Amino acid sequence: MGQRFKHVYLVAALAFASFAHAEDAAKLIRQYNCLGCHAVDTKVVGPSYKDVAARYRGQKDAEALLMKEIHSGIKGKWGSQIPMPPQQISDNDLRIIVRWILAQ
Repeated sequence: MGQRFKHVYLVAALAFASFAHAEDAAKLIRQYNCLGCHAVDTKVVGPSYKDVAARYRGQKDAEALLMKEIHSGIKGKWGSQIPMPPQQISDNDLRIIVRWILAQ
């Protein structure tokens, strides 16, 4: 197998994995009704997913911190007095969602 073919195969495999991950995250976001308060690129009740990703970008513990905040709930961090209540989401499902959010 030539080097060029290996590169194309790797890029295709990574693209498929990213697509599959995005599909899983989209399904979970709908399942847990996250879109009732959040959108990808606009503020609804809570911040947009792109704003969340930008705030946590570069933090090595971003995934764990965001998972904790979603599980525990938060109030006031984003300038709103409307709290995000604690979310009852399994760690596995939440990890998929959080990784997708941070990839925005």
